[in-house]
Amino acid sequence: MIAIIDYGVGNLFSVEKAVAALGAPVTVTRDEAVIRAAEKVVLPGVGAFGDCMKNLEATGLIPVIKELVASGRPLLGICVGLQILFDGSEESPGAQGLGLIHGTVRKIQAPELKIPHMGWNSLNIRERRAKTDLFAGLSEHPYVYFVHSYHAVPEDSSVITATTEYGETLTAAVAQGNLQATQFHPEKSGDVGLQILRNFING
Repeated sequence: MIAIIDYGVGNLFSVEKAVAALGAPVTVTRDEAVIRAAEKVVLPGVGAFGDCMKNLEATGLIPVIKELVASGRPLLGICVGLQILFDGSEESPGAQGLGLIHGTVRKIQAPELKIPHMGWNSLNIRERRAKTDLFAGLSEHPYVYFVHSYHAVPEDSSVITATTEYGETLTAAVAQGNLQATQFHPEKSGDVGLQILRNFING
C-alpha cells in the first residue's frame, strides 16, 4: 500500500488519483499506524516552504517520517515535498526543513523570464540508478510539468538525478538512498508522469 501523507496541502488528491489509476492500493492519511504499515510513502507539497513545514509539524508526523526514512522505507517527495527534505529555504528564512538531504532551497535566478517557472519543460537526466530509477522507460529529455519559484541546491551535487533549464540550471529531481523527489509534478505530467509514478511503485 502507498501512503500519501496528509498535512493539508493542495495536491494530495491529484496524486492519489494518479497512483490509483496505475492500479496500486493507495490512501491519503495522517494516521501514524497506517503510514508505518505502508510499503512506500509519498510526501506531496504545494505553497510556501515555511507554511508546509508548519502544517507538517502540526500533524506530529515529522518523527514518523524520519523514522521511516531511517528504516529504509522508500519515500517520494513531490514539488515542495522535495524542498522540505532539505535544511531550509530562502523563501522562509528561519524555517527549518527536515534536513534529510543537506543543502538549501534558493530562488530561481532568471531575470529575463517569468517567475514562477510554470508549464512544461524538458528534463536532462543525469543518472539512472538500477534500484531507484524514476526515469526507466523514458527518453533522455522527457517533458514534465513545473510550477515553482525556488529550487534545491544540495551540498552534494551527486544526489541530483535530473535538471532542467530555465534561466539557469535547476534541480528537477534528487535521489539519496531510499529518498527520491521531483520538483516537477508527475501527477500533472501526462503519460511521462504516470511512468515515473509507476517506476516508484514497482521499484
